[in-house]
Amino acid sequence: MKPPYCALTPEGYPAIFFSALGALVFAMLDCPVLAVLFFVLCWFALNFFRDPERVVPDEEKIAVSPADGRVVKLERREDPISGENRLCICIFMNVFNVHVNRVPVQGTITDIKYYPGKFFNASLDKASKDNERCAYQLTDEQGQTWTFVQIAGLIARRIVCRVEKGDTLARGERFGMIRFGSRVDLYVPDGYIPTVSCGQEVLGGQTVIARRLTE
Repeated sequence: MKPPYCALTPEGYPAIFFSALGALVFAMLDCPVLAVLFFVLCWFALNFFRDPERVVPDEEKIAVSPADGRVVKLERREDPISGENRLCICIFMNVFNVHVNRVPVQGTITDIKYYPGKFFNASLDKASKDNERCAYQLTDEQGQTWTFVQIAGLIARRIVCRVEKGDTLARGERFGMIRFGSRVDLYVPDGYIPTVSCGQEVLGGQTVIARRLTE
């Protein structure tokens, strides 16, 4: 097994470069306050845009978490794409979590819907319908559909989508990210049960979040 390493997302390169440049310039100009300020901004950008490798479980009949963060809700609600009543697992990401998102199971992206909206606190119920968000539908190898929704929060104001309809992705593969505090909702198909509980911390692409019942 290869040891995990920490890369950076391309979306973070400009912020990291200019904050590091600012820290260097102000240090050379003997402006310690501004130099420290830009150094802190650079540290924050490096922390926020990190993209560590994850050890994705290879066992069958499981789904992994689509995001890092804390499980804030487990309830049945209407799937925004299929319209079915399904178990929804809500994961809240604070500004210190990794914000790269990963697919829960292997499959093909069959639909993507983007909804412009507002920027309420992502932990609120109304965020799932009122906030800017992007919903993805994935059909797995058994023909079941999964829906996962990126929801922008108070600070987050840009959802990054890296996939298109027809793309086939492996379990735990990256599909996008959300800048700053945000949330991901996962709609689980029938036949799966959650393996997490409210308040639990999870890692995207690594924590087993649901398991299929034995057929």
